[in-house]
Amino acid sequence: MAEKPHLNLVIIGHVDHGKSTLVGRILLDTGQFPAHMVEKFREEAKAKGKESFALAWIFDQLKEERERGVTIDVAHKRFDTDKYYITIIDAPGHRDFVKNMITGTSQADAAILVVAAQHGVMAQTKEHMFLARTLGVKQMIVAINQIDATTPPYDKATYEKVKADVHALAKSVGYKDEQLQFLPVSAFEGDNIKDKKAITWWTGDTILKAIDKFTVPEKPVNLPLRWPIQDVYTIKGVGTVPVGKVECGIMKPGQTLVFKPSMKPGGVSGEVKTIEMHHEMINQAQPGDNIGVNVRGLNKGDIKRGDVAGPANDPPTVAKSFIAQIMVLNHPSVITKGYTPVFHCYTAQVACRFEEIQKKLDPKTGQVKEENPDFIKTGDAAIVKIIPTRPMVIESSKKIPQLGRFAIRDMGQTVAAGVCLEVEAVK
Repeated sequence: MAEKPHLNLVIIGHVDHGKSTLVGRILLDTGQFPAHMVEKFREEAKAKGKESFALAWIFDQLKEERERGVTIDVAHKRFDTDKYYITIIDAPGHRDFVKNMITGTSQADAAILVVAAQHGVMAQTKEHMFLARTLGVKQMIVAINQIDATTPPYDKATYEKVKADVHALAKSVGYKDEQLQFLPVSAFEGDNIKDKKAITWWTGDTILKAIDKFTVPEKPVNLPLRWPIQDVYTIKGVGTVPVGKVECGIMKPGQTLVFKPSMKPGGVSGEVKTIEMHHEMINQAQPGDNIGVNVRGLNKGDIKRGDVAGPANDPPTVAKSFIAQIMVLNHPSVITKGYTPVFHCYTAQVACRFEEIQKKLDPKTGQVKEENPDFIKTGDAAIVKIIPTRPMVIESSKKIPQLGRFAIRDMGQTVAAGVCLEVEAVK
């Protein structure tokens, strides 16, 4: 049978609002887990006094997560709906795990935002909504969860109130109505995941039906080729083989690639001899393909992880400086001029200096609140000028959004995330 179209789906939302339970329930209802496994998890969970976590445990298979009852890593699982095969990315809700969430969300084609009916919009609901928007997630299901736990249970009025609050939040960060679907669920009871069950007043879709209303984003094949390098191997009898995921454009054998910034000034170039994916030769690579390429004229020492390959006539942009819009997620004090944390952008990790803080923005509306502020802090959005401490490729998100998004890390945590607005290229 022909492979169904593929969609990357990220599950986001405030900690303890039931993300992992929802994922566990979806995997269960789509036949990814045998029933006896679930019984085993239930008994284990009961013995630890954490009965309500049984479904989440399906997903959180790391022991530490079971002990703490929180999701740590970004886990990837597959399930099928009638229309798609889905890779589900469970993005952690805990603050210290936002970095993983950023890597997860930037790979996503669509999102499910989980909001607990009895708690409504909370700090991380806002943060995750803004992040999803900043990182380019254009379609979202808002699952108003734990509807069985409202007073009275399955209360329609509570659902309508929380829906109105989340809708206002979504509008404030720039989502349009046609990008959003709202529905009530109980992941724990299994209501409205595959079947309606106890939500008698609900006439809309179940989660699985709503997922099938997502569309697969067009592959950015018309953009210039950008291929960030993840690793470089030397293979006996073959030569130098860089590997990585094609972000945009198309690669074919015979093409000349330029790698930047590379170990040599001005970059290095080589010719594509063969392209392999999953150990099979392919005659062209498209966005989303994880490939290994045998490049003629390249030595292993010429390039490294974080370099980017592109065509000779439209090579990757090496930034002397760039202007970015950022959101400060979690910084213990304040960010001022001269601050030099590490920017994580596709596979590159480069320390970059805050040269200017040009504008402070209202994170909900994007309106300018203050010109040239002295500092920015947690919760602020801002326009900033950044200077990398060593050469790095970054593209304007208007031209090549796939290479314009980044996370900013410091002190073992993600302090901010953002997008590049314009680049001053190295001459």
